[in-house]
Amino acid sequence: MICAKVYRQGIETLVAACDEDIVGQTFRSKGLKIQVSEGFYRGDSGGEDLLVSRLEMATIANLVGKKTIEIAVRHGFVDPACVIEIGGVPHAQMARMM
Repeated sequence: MICAKVYRQGIETLVAACDEDIVGQTFRSKGLKIQVSEGFYRGDSGGEDLLVSRLEMATIANLVGKKTIEIAVRHGFVDPACVIEIGGVPHAQMARMM
């Protein structure tokens, strides 16, 4: 399952999404740290359709986790060359220019 939370500020729509099983965890490596906090990421839960529908409306996205990144790459939201790993967990950000 995927968690996805939507934030709106003016014309921007931020989607924070992650694999549900990593919510609440913190990952570190090579001077990088990502905290997959419940307050930021916990929103709607669902599968691939949920994530794709949220990313279609996003102008900015913060994505963490193997399943989440695989879906975002498969649907063309994220270039696989732009995915980094922090503590063995894939992470990517997306920005859509309007």
